[in-house]
Amino acid sequence: MKKYTMKQFFFLAAILIGFSAKAQQPDPPGQVKGTEKPKNEAYLFAHMTHNDYGRLYYSVSLDGLHWENLNSGKRVFEDYKGHPDICKGPDGKYYIAGNTGDDAKTINIWVSDDLITWKKHSDYTPDLKSTPDYANALQRIGAPKLYYDQDSQKFIMTWHTPHLDGTKEDPERYWASQRTLYVLSKDLKTFEGTPKRLFDWDMGTIDVFIRKIGDSYYAVMKDETYPTLYWTTGKTVRIAKSKSLLGPYSLPQQSISPNFREAPMLIPSPDDKIWYMYYEQYPGVSYGLSIADNPNGPWFQASGYTFFADWDKYSFPEKVRHGCMITISKKEYDGLVKKFKK
Repeated sequence: MKKYTMKQFFFLAAILIGFSAKAQQPDPPGQVKGTEKPKNEAYLFAHMTHNDYGRLYYSVSLDGLHWENLNSGKRVFEDYKGHPDICKGPDGKYYIAGNTGDDAKTINIWVSDDLITWKKHSDYTPDLKSTPDYANALQRIGAPKLYYDQDSQKFIMTWHTPHLDGTKEDPERYWASQRTLYVLSKDLKTFEGTPKRLFDWDMGTIDVFIRKIGDSYYAVMKDETYPTLYWTTGKTVRIAKSKSLLGPYSLPQQSISPNFREAPMLIPSPDDKIWYMYYEQYPGVSYGLSIADNPNGPWFQASGYTFFADWDKYSFPEKVRHGCMITISKKEYDGLVKKFKK
């Protein structure tokens, strides 16, 4: 076996490091080039921050990859509290759901014409104990989320509720006991019946939101089971699928993210051909991005949050945390920038 001198060793190491430093991922697909007009013109990220948890902040993007703070990194609406989630209704108005804390009994809903001025729309207090097959539900409401379903012409609001307290010996059982509940509404003022469980399988889930893509419904979630050798998908982002808004949903697909990721967000690319799935490495460590041309996958992870500009394929302002991303028009983007400034 050939032996190398120390000088030769360092020379070879320098060559390898040099090749590594020049290695590059290709740019993420889905961007438009030249004079081509994007189908999705701009994006809003409504979020909280690490230092101001549960309050409302905005960041914006023109490419769905590079995000900039608005309002000099200050709150954009003082009255809101919660894990921000925004959806557009059939009336063209925007609705945001939140609550003052997981132990609050009421979900608060606000409405806006322009994403700038919000006014109170309604409050909803679910009778959690009346949920069929879930009479042992605790009084906890986590991260309510909204989606308007064109087919049924109804909103669906989802949230997670546990049925077991944590103990000193097993604090994790609280999270493993989270189940996703939902309620339907035509106007987010009156709500249909009592809450119901969304999934008929028994697995801890949080941060669930629904999107219809093509002729299928996709429920994006965090698998809240703790990861082990025998449950390797624990604390990852996964997707379940159904032909109907209310299911039954398939068992979730394989993990899209690494372990210990949550608060997923899904947006279409500017050319509307690719899907970008963001998720937080908690608590407030970084954001990851997985990319696919189909929600069924396969998904690959883009490089970002390394703080090397020539390596990062996406970027965020510092200390952003849970929220939602939506597509907006260039006119709405310009209005937000004019009002709040970058």
